[in-house]
Amino acid sequence: MRAATSLRHSRIVGLGEHRPAGTLTNDDISARGLDTSDEWIRTRTGIVSRHVAASDETVVSMGIDAAAKALAAAGLTGADVDLVILATCTMRNPIPGGAARIATGMGAAGVGAFDVNAACGGFCYALSIASDAIRAGSATRAVVVGSEKLTDWLDWTDRGTCILFGDGAAAAVVEVSDEPGIGPVAWGSDGDAYASVGVPEGDWAIRMDGPAVFRWATTQLAPVAHRACELAGVELADIRAFVPHQANNRIVDALARALKLPDHVVVARDIATTGNTSAASVPLAFASLVNTGEVSSGDLALLLAFGAGLTYAGQVVRIP
Repeated sequence: MRAATSLRHSRIVGLGEHRPAGTLTNDDISARGLDTSDEWIRTRTGIVSRHVAASDETVVSMGIDAAAKALAAAGLTGADVDLVILATCTMRNPIPGGAARIATGMGAAGVGAFDVNAACGGFCYALSIASDAIRAGSATRAVVVGSEKLTDWLDWTDRGTCILFGDGAAAAVVEVSDEPGIGPVAWGSDGDAYASVGVPEGDWAIRMDGPAVFRWATTQLAPVAHRACELAGVELADIRAFVPHQANNRIVDALARALKLPDHVVVARDIATTGNTSAASVPLAFASLVNTGEVSSGDLALLLAFGAGLTYAGQVVRIP
């Protein structure tokens, strides 16, 4: 066997997003007879509305659209890609996975393709895998997709979940770089807390112990963010943007306070009009910051995600 290729660097060179045209406001939800209101939902979650996919929009179709937009942003086509990773937990039929269909749909037929299910932590997991594959020489250019149709898995009589989630997809193109553009991942899991959020055996819908998830996220994640910065060799003062999983605006606020972020750090708050989109959450929020011009190319962003499992992951990336 030949010796492994010397490790290279990787970077993100393009982002793309798919936000379904359909929306559901807090008033729409309360009009369904649920014991809630716009004020009640806003106060507890920070959510005003969320995108809802149409019946013909799927995890795969939304992923294809987001991937195509990311490739266009990078000035590339599917023919330039040799790896596709899909982060999702909402495929209606888990076999087969969706990555190969996304690859074919974006014009990258025949490439390596697989799904990752780390729930809301999925995109950060998949980004790390793609980065490591490129650094080790297993791939030259990858597309990482986070795509979710959570509304397929909601019980609309369950106030603890149906107010939170929305649909959408986002993608990133990752390629070889002369300089480090994606820091090492700080990741982990807490299997003892697996029952806090998920689809219980014999059930069909997402259930969640909201207070337990809130306590866990607000007490366990700040050290993960610090570890991600340490692994990347940067300080929080070097960061321009903080892009946490958009689970709940109160969690985002608590994390920002715990990290004592400098005033110049932009905190992503895509949740207001997008809701919690699980594996699509971090890349959608990241793409929003880039598209609105709130951050600049070359700046550093700290990504941080957590979700069912419980899983968590974070890394520092350079903004494309």
